[in-house]
Amino acid sequence: MESRIFHLQALSALHVGTGQGVGVVDLPIARSKATNLPLVPGSSLKGVLRDEWEKPLGKDKVHSLFGPYHQQEASFAGAIAFGDAHLLILPIRSFAGTVAYATCPFILKQYQRDLQLNALDIPVADKAIVTQDTALKLAGKVALEDLDIVTDTTNSADGWAEAIAQALYPDSVDWQQAFKARFVILPDNTFSFLADTATEIRTRIRIERETRIVKEGALWTEENLPTDSVLWGVMGISQARDRSGLDAKALSNFLPVGETALQLGGKHTVGRGLCRFLLNAVQE
Repeated sequence: MESRIFHLQALSALHVGTGQGVGVVDLPIARSKATNLPLVPGSSLKGVLRDEWEKPLGKDKVHSLFGPYHQQEASFAGAIAFGDAHLLILPIRSFAGTVAYATCPFILKQYQRDLQLNALDIPVADKAIVTQDTALKLAGKVALEDLDIVTDTTNSADGWAEAIAQALYPDSVDWQQAFKARFVILPDNTFSFLADTATEIRTRIRIERETRIVKEGALWTEENLPTDSVLWGVMGISQARDRSGLDAKALSNFLPVGETALQLGGKHTVGRGLCRFLLNAVQE
């Protein structure tokens, strides 16, 4: 089996939900059961990418990768398997620098494992670790949401910022520099708290046409991952199970490298879910 890494960056608020919630938020986003960190299920990606890749790849290759379109066709499983997209970067409102692109050691350890970034050290974060040229620091602290956190500067933050910035913006030095200046590694507990409380909550209503007031019972809240959230995941490609007989490497090489524009999740008619999907090149 061949494996490929992908990154997913939200260009607008992203709502991949779980249906009606039982808490304060009526429509929460999907989260990992163990960590409660936001994620995008692989099933949300598979159907959208099938549609987007059908034109560049052609129906035959899409058939081999994703399986048959209809039950009336010959039955076989697709060769491609999507893992969930896990949260890598959470944008946080910052008093200095406008926005902070935050992550934590727990997430970086998983990211390091999947991308095999063994040359990068994972810092022990009991402070907010920023890059050498950070735009976030103010009087020795960063002010994120309502939290003032003492900062530290290490080379490991620069290394991680560089690796993630190159994955997200391989062709833009300006965007890489803007990302690195706002990158911060937070303590695990602090990041977990912000992942619970610093997502975007929007209130929606439905107006009664005749009276032009809110329709009874038509007031609800929706949770979203904020714009510029970044997630990553792993795709597996096996040998084709149809008559083509293509091996895993050949199928993996068919996949479009680089950026694909997607619209994921719910609420797309009000502008939610515009994303950049970036597929890493095949590693020789």
